Amino acid sequence: MKNRLKVLRAENDLTQGDLADALGVSRQTINAIEKGKFDPSLPLAFKIARLFEQAIEDIFEYETETT
Repeated sequence: MKNRLKVLRAENDLTQGDLADALGVSRQTINAIEKGKFDPSLPLAFKIARLFEQAIEDIFEYETETT
């Protein structure tokens, strides 16, 4: 899943630690989401969207696999 989390975090002058604290998760979780190694749960995606005052669809984009 593609996401704009790193861009939004930078635009809001937040470190990974700052964002993790605001969301109640670990810094490693934020790092994994930004690198596309971990997809957030739906409740976490909603928290992120609310924090940045954006729609979930504006932050996360589902990638369909092509074969």
